[in-house]
Amino acid sequence: MRIAYVINSVEGGGAAFPVPDITRLMRDAGHEVALFALLRRDGRALPAITASGLQAAVRAGSRQDHVAALRWLDRQVASWRPDLIWTSLTRATVMGQMIGLRRRIPVVSWQHSAGLSPANTGLLRTLRGLGRLWVADSRCVLAFMHDRLAIPPSRAMLWPIFRADPGCPVARPWQAGEPVRIGSLGRLHPVKGYDHLCRALAILKADTTLPPFEITIAGEGAERPHLESLIRQYGLTNLHLAGFQDAVPPFLAMQHGYVQPSLHEGLCIGVHQAMQAGLAPIASAVGEIPYTVQDSMSGWLVPPRDPPALAAALARALRRPD
Repeated sequence: MRIAYVINSVEGGGAAFPVPDITRLMRDAGHEVALFALLRRDGRALPAITASGLQAAVRAGSRQDHVAALRWLDRQVASWRPDLIWTSLTRATVMGQMIGLRRRIPVVSWQHSAGLSPANTGLLRTLRGLGRLWVADSRCVLAFMHDRLAIPPSRAMLWPIFRADPGCPVARPWQAGEPVRIGSLGRLHPVKGYDHLCRALAILKADTTLPPFEITIAGEGAERPHLESLIRQYGLTNLHLAGFQDAVPPFLAMQHGYVQPSLHEGLCIGVHQAMQAGLAPIASAVGEIPYTVQDSMSGWLVPPRDPPALAAALARALRRPD
């Protein structure tokens, strides 16, 4: 079978992260797979994709040129002639399903988030009949597909996209005399809630009983100028924006804790990577996170968009860094 895997972009992180592993599984089963990305964005996911041996076509354009993107994808599909279209994220899903209808090609669609905007929720609900199969990356997303998108159980399945690595390095325990290092993985995007983290850290500045600590965010995105402004505004000298990190396991192995202040999530690969490294997450109770993290046992859960609650959870963790 020839599978056209259609994705929004090859931006670092997010839905592009598991593409090499997912498509390798398809290829190992004897299928031919090619990737079609509607945008390049920062392109940081592309090296791992090409290193996996996956053929990739990446369109030059913008997020707003939907007609041009649809025409480009239609030309690619007409030329490559797949037996199946597999889509990921809303824009790619809508366009892939429209082209699948036009060219009579069955479509399978990923759903990675349980926090879509009302507009995207309504759009996918309207087009739900165009997908032969819908695949959720977590239990919370599967429930979202049933409840909000009205996708029947007969056309939905669960495929968690985190794969544990038994060879992953484990974080070294905190030692007295060193600052407590807390990491975070995520695009610099409003949905990741890093502005709320800044406000939580501003609250903690008044607490002189806490040990020295620093927080490093590994990720890049358009929200950087806003976050840098908040860092200056609140004087957060212990919050660092480290940019995109190719080597995630070594980065996590250098930390003593992990924070994920997201507003919405699906599976949230970052929290699972942190726990694999032996780190206790301080995370928003959104998406699959409250199913994975046991509050006050394997980590701490806080409501999203709640800087005081996030500050309190950080303080609890910092007072017992060992």
